[in-house]
Amino acid sequence: MLTSLEKKIIARIQKSLPIVKHPFLEIANQLGVSEDVLIRTIRKLCREGVIRRFGATIRHQISGFCANAMVAWMVEEDRIDEAGKIMTGFDSVSHCYRRKSNKKWPYNLYTMVHGKTEQECLETIKSMSSTTGIKDYVILFSCEELKKTSMIYFSCDRGKE
Repeated sequence: MLTSLEKKIIARIQKSLPIVKHPFLEIANQLGVSEDVLIRTIRKLCREGVIRRFGATIRHQISGFCANAMVAWMVEEDRIDEAGKIMTGFDSVSHCYRRKSNKKWPYNLYTMVHGKTEQECLETIKSMSSTTGIKDYVILFSCEELKKTSMIYFSCDRGKE
């Protein structure tokens, strides 16, 4: 179980960090704790696996990566871990998920491939297919971004835990 302070810290750091010289000091001040307590608590949550990683979200369209494709792969079950490790080794792959297939949709491994153009994505996908030997896949290019946010696990505004 998480403590009240741990929940408050998670609620705050799941939002954007302030763009200041000492963002953790500012957050600590907002929460009424010392910067040392904040950082020690975050490190503890990381060690325990509650927090898996810290990451930055880059708006890919603004940075020049205008094309992205979800690729659904049909992979033999005994090869799925191996294939996933190979696919995640491609720099342009941001997500890789295993999902259950069914009779109507036999695909069980999914990757999100980003590129500056659709052609660049297609070249990466072709290389992924060649490297893994997986030939059965479907490419779904994004048409429009409707929503992109991080998951909110605890709310600062609720006032409750």
